[in-house]
Amino acid sequence: MIVEMQKFMKEQTETLAGKARKFRRNPERFVRKALADSSEGLKSLRSPVRMVAHSGVKLTVVSQNALQNLIEWQSEVVTSALSGAAVRFAHASRAEDLLDLVRDQTATLPASRDRIVEEATRGVAIVTDVGHEVRKLAAETYGKVVRAGEGARPKAKVRRPRKVKPATRKTVARGRKRVAKPAPASTWTM
Repeated sequence: MIVEMQKFMKEQTETLAGKARKFRRNPERFVRKALADSSEGLKSLRSPVRMVAHSGVKLTVVSQNALQNLIEWQSEVVTSALSGAAVRFAHASRAEDLLDLVRDQTATLPASRDRIVEEATRGVAIVTDVGHEVRKLAAETYGKVVRAGEGARPKAKVRRPRKVKPATRKTVARGRKRVAKPAPASTWTM
């Protein structure tokens, strides 16, 4: 792990050093190229941003429909629970003794159980449908953004290697000797 990190750091350092050399050689050209590349990069983001924004609108519609379905479902659950309670109270009011009351309440249990299972199943179906719609929308958006990014991305330029000039050694003229210049005279007097 450390070896890979060191290798990565070395590569990054070399890349940065190469960019620094280019900048030193011709800072104006380097900055112009960086600005041109940034401009192209920003232009290529237009389409994906629009697609994501449009998908956000679609997601809002999906969530609004889901919320509407959940509110309607909740309303039906509360209404059926109240109706069931009213039926039980009516049966309880007509009961002549305790045994009759228990029989009537026990007779309504299967209907209540079936109602609760049906309501829970409908709630799970609503949430499942919303999940499918959101997943479909996310996959569709991702596919569009990736396709748009591939089309808008500029193709890499193929650079041919430069011809390397052979290293030449500078020769020092042999006839001249370097003479040390005398130090300037001091103006201090004592």
